[in-house]
Amino acid sequence: MRNENLTRREAAGRSELITVQGYEVLLDLSAAADPAAESFRSVTTVRFTAEEGAQTFLDFIHASVESVTVNGEELDPDDVVEGSRIRLPSLAAANEVTVAGQARYSRSGEGLHRFVDPADGQVYLYTQYEPADARRVFANFEQPDLKASFRFTVLAPEGWEVSSNGVRMSAAPAPEAERAGAVRHAFSPTERISTYITTVLAGPYHRVAGEWRHSFEDGSRMSVPLALYCRAALAEHLDAKELFDLTRQGLTFFTELFGYPYPFGKYEQAFVPEYNLGAMENPGLVTFTEEYLFPDGATRAQYQGRANTLMHEMSHMWFGDLVTMSWWDDLWLKESFAEFMGAHASVQATDFEEAWIAFANRRKAWAYQQDQLPTTHPVVADVPDLEAARQNFDGITYAKGAAVLKQLVAFVGYGPFVEACRSYFRRHAYGTTTLQDFLAVLEEASGRDVRGWADSWLGTTGVSTLTLDLARDDDGAVTFAALLQDPGPGVLRPHRLLLGCYERGPGDVLVRTGTHGVDLPAASCVEVPELVGSTAPLLVVNEEDLTYAKSRLDALSLTTALSSLSSVEDPMARAQLWAGLWNTTRDAELDPADYVGAVLDHGLAEPQAGIFQNAADRAVEAVERYAPTARRGRLRGRLLDAVVRELRAADPGGDRQLALARLTARLARRDGSHGGWLRDLLEGRDALPGLPLGPELRWALWTALVATAHGEDPALAAATEREQAADRTRTGRIGWARTRAARPVPEAKAEAWAAITGEELSNDLLTATITGFQLGPAELVEPYREPYFAMLEEVWAQRSIGMATRIVEGLYPAHADLEPGHDPARHPVLARTDLWLSNHASAPAALRRILVEQRDHLLRALRAQAAARA
Repeated sequence: MRNENLTRREAAGRSELITVQGYEVLLDLSAAADPAAESFRSVTTVRFTAEEGAQTFLDFIHASVESVTVNGEELDPDDVVEGSRIRLPSLAAANEVTVAGQARYSRSGEGLHRFVDPADGQVYLYTQYEPADARRVFANFEQPDLKASFRFTVLAPEGWEVSSNGVRMSAAPAPEAERAGAVRHAFSPTERISTYITTVLAGPYHRVAGEWRHSFEDGSRMSVPLALYCRAALAEHLDAKELFDLTRQGLTFFTELFGYPYPFGKYEQAFVPEYNLGAMENPGLVTFTEEYLFPDGATRAQYQGRANTLMHEMSHMWFGDLVTMSWWDDLWLKESFAEFMGAHASVQATDFEEAWIAFANRRKAWAYQQDQLPTTHPVVADVPDLEAARQNFDGITYAKGAAVLKQLVAFVGYGPFVEACRSYFRRHAYGTTTLQDFLAVLEEASGRDVRGWADSWLGTTGVSTLTLDLARDDDGAVTFAALLQDPGPGVLRPHRLLLGCYERGPGDVLVRTGTHGVDLPAASCVEVPELVGSTAPLLVVNEEDLTYAKSRLDALSLTTALSSLSSVEDPMARAQLWAGLWNTTRDAELDPADYVGAVLDHGLAEPQAGIFQNAADRAVEAVERYAPTARRGRLRGRLLDAVVRELRAADPGGDRQLALARLTARLARRDGSHGGWLRDLLEGRDALPGLPLGPELRWALWTALVATAHGEDPALAAATEREQAADRTRTGRIGWARTRAARPVPEAKAEAWAAITGEELSNDLLTATITGFQLGPAELVEPYREPYFAMLEEVWAQRSIGMATRIVEGLYPAHADLEPGHDPARHPVLARTDLWLSNHASAPAALRRILVEQRDHLLRALRAQAAARA
């Protein structure tokens, strides 16, 4: 069936014609536990006003449409159903339309996802819709500005937990006419919300209840019911007290910060399997990936990340749910703000005071990478259709947008920013907005002209590079200082930032001895006379990470950082320095071996878990992508040897031990030199006290052992089969799929290719199989290069955009290497990509975008290989 790609123009035209009052949706999920059931009954009644005599359409990606009734008149589905659209002709001023049909269960994480738990055979359902997959479950007007009230009724097997956005009003045996033996769950109508944030959860979920209470200054009080859900198999890992504590802290913080009480009645949170996202802000019932439950143990960085996501989604109750962008061009009005608020609330309301360090250290790297691609776009993007909308959930919209908001706060002040948010919610509650609506309240609150600022920061692309231009005398004192801005292919922007000066203190620790504020106009240079006379051996550009820009260290600061980075006292400064070194490596201005050397000398000693993990992850990327082939094995071996030494010496049971074990498994995928010891750990002949060898880590190690095995080792094959037989969890199933595909023999790659290009794998298993397929000697996957390009259009046409994206990105031959002396730009993979793009100019824009981005990632890696020392 054709799934129409709704355009912005079509959506605007429909909005001019109709106003939606409300939906009543009945979903019959009573047969969901039957593996033969591929679809479920879906009945929608929608009431709306329209221009009399006009016509429009509903969206419904269906298995079948049984009936369409418009204002009491039954229409022939054959006449009005066109692909995933249902044409509604000759409308009245007031209309009631009912559509009954069958919708399909999903295995891709889009629409109504059905998961069968391999641990106990139980079936779990949940929905995921953003940006436009509610139409996979019920007929609707699938665009964000047509907000309405929704009332859901769900038929489900007896004994199941069922939830939705609204409060459950009743649960009673279903009438025989609907479904004998099922339970009918009826939910209260929602406030006016968009289709993409409606939700349903159903299955034998484990549930824990709680409550949040709040007293206001005027003496009034409010009480919000809380609940947590997870699969029964994970019940013991649902740390309800910690999660409820974070939830209460967040609800109190945001209610007080925004001056607007939590608007959606109840606040439930569900941790669900095979989730495509980190989380989704469905009002009243937020869904999270169950990766946040940590059955294998977790580092503080993981707990911090979970808290950040929890606050991010909670802030969406205001930014995105209460007030929603009119169309996906203004996606930043929810995602950039939620990204900012996730870190801000973590610092202000929880124990995770390092949240902004984590943002500077990891999330902004995502933005810098995305912003240097040929496909970069402004924060306020041009989104002509739904396919483009789906691909704009990226580092620009999230991390760059949040970084720009941090610069905005520095520009207008924190108080005016908060007051603008409060006015925005009061003025536009339950409505939709555009950029201009937020700028209007911001100008009122701050008294500043913010439209010029918005033009510079929100309407342009690219990332500037900031560098200190210094002159020093023979004693090392600065005699001249200027801050230079190189916009690259972008534009010059105004920056308000700090420069940090670090001197050596007791114990040779580098201590900040001063900061200097700099207002850099939209110009290429500004002098910094405050630095004249300074003898500081380390000067940090963008201290406290107030602006969005890459930074380059001056010559003395670079030498100091490479020799003494672990001696820098301030963790945010260390995060900034690591970010600067990594950006310089990606830009082929720092040898990958120097970055890896810094990690060996300083990164492995980093006490802040998030900084350590990020530096180590980038060291692996530096080895595998940016180092020349001839030096890669030795560099990888040095890194792995050092990590194993640190792992053996790590304190039992700590963050460091667990992080080092995971890093060991990742490095060992391409280096089998420690395989014997890892095998001994897995089979109990050796042990590391305090290290939880849970399923995730065990399978990561088995994958590494299998991927580096020479041929098929019968004993190793038997060991992994025993592991698979003993581990019937979701993690075990994923690990087994990845490990089978990682076998370094042609038969394994052929088997994996067939599974990937078939249609039987769920989203999780597809990703795992792709990951395993890409492991092993390059000559095993090279024969699939031409079949990859040959199948692209077919995959895009036949799969959902989410599953197709996994395949197109995951199978791209991105690990191609440069032969010594060759021109990176003439690499055969780049040439083949260019040929495909040239021959398929009319291919879907979203598919072409993925190919363009993958090409650019490879070209960057090849250029770094060419620039590295021989």
